Amino acid sequence: MADGPLSMCSPDFAAINDNVSFAGNFSNSSMGAEGDAMGMGCEPNYPGPFPLILNASHPARYAIPVNGYLSPILVFLTIINNSLVCVVLLKRHMRSPTNCLLVAMAISDMFTGVFPVPIFIHFFGTDRFWEYIPFEWCLANKYLGEVIPTVFHTASIWLTMALAIQRYIYVCHSFKARTWCTIENVIRGTVLIYVLAFLSQLCRFLEDYPVAVEMESAVHPNQTVVGCVMRFHSWAQSSMKLYYSIYYWFRVIFIHLVPCISLVVMNALLIYAMRVAQKRRMLLLRQNKKSESKKLKDSNCTTLMLVTVVGLFLLVEFPLGILLIIMIISNTFSINILDDYTFQTLSLFSNFFILLSYPLNFFIYCGMSKQFRETFKRLFTGAAMPMEREYSHYMTLPTENGKTAVTGDETAL
Repeated sequence: MADGPLSMCSPDFAAINDNVSFAGNFSNSSMGAEGDAMGMGCEPNYPGPFPLILNASHPARYAIPVNGYLSPILVFLTIINNSLVCVVLLKRHMRSPTNCLLVAMAISDMFTGVFPVPIFIHFFGTDRFWEYIPFEWCLANKYLGEVIPTVFHTASIWLTMALAIQRYIYVCHSFKARTWCTIENVIRGTVLIYVLAFLSQLCRFLEDYPVAVEMESAVHPNQTVVGCVMRFHSWAQSSMKLYYSIYYWFRVIFIHLVPCISLVVMNALLIYAMRVAQKRRMLLLRQNKKSESKKLKDSNCTTLMLVTVVGLFLLVEFPLGILLIIMIISNTFSINILDDYTFQTLSLFSNFFILLSYPLNFFIYCGMSKQFRETFKRLFTGAAMPMEREYSHYMTLPTENGKTAVTGDETAL
């Protein structure tokens, strides 16, 4: 390949077109149609693909206000709220296995939003949205705008599933919680989740590389710009459709479908357990065992709060999972379920609502956890923090059948 950028219509550029990636499709089969819509100046028989330009894959009517203006504001709020969550939950008297998971989730959510911000501001917030992506921004657009956020979002999904599983163990298998649900085990599990989340996207870091392309500007016809195409490495190019089919089916099954179904089941079990616990609490009150009743009430409040967090997560995650399934079915079986514009619009708003959910957990904690509220107030009033957490040791509560159930430092968040 010659040094320097390739001319858009040169033989050298045309020769590499079959080895270049194109976002949104499993193979090169649909490159030509979308390329024609972009109005390139090459001869009609040029088969594509074409240099990266955001208005080809994002509906301008919605993408500019949503990604260019609203999303950066939401990310700013997420940074503030999630930082406060971490500060509060990492206080000595607040440390617990559940709170460690909540901190990890807050960090994952925050970085999922933070990494795309340079792309949002640089392109969607300016007229650069209409221009070809400059060669020097090619990798930044892919890694900051897509791959790295997917790593953190994947970690956030798996951490949410771990949170629900841990709470289920506390509520329904409380004796096992002593050995299974410890801070040390949570830290090990969190590290493992981050490693697996990175490995799940490793192929996306290695699949292609940018090639500079010199062409006429899309905004200023008399000017020349250096854009880029993403060229696949031979290992991915040789079986591109199979490669993307495996990748996206893996995402749907292990990053969306299995976690979401598991969370629905866990939430249902926890809600049932709360109803049983409420009946048990009323029995304790009738027996004038107010201390045990209060402990059970605190445990129920924590469970309800975590069920709410998981419920919000499911509310915003399901639409994206459904869209991914539609995309995979469309590409795998060549079935046209949604047109490109509709799919792009739905995908844009699905991602936006996920981003919108990130700063909301702070308000859930404030509204549903007295201990979180009190600790948060003390941060700004200068009042001394408790040295130990309330109910910091494992305790036993009587059940309706006379047996005992172990509760622990998860009784009150």
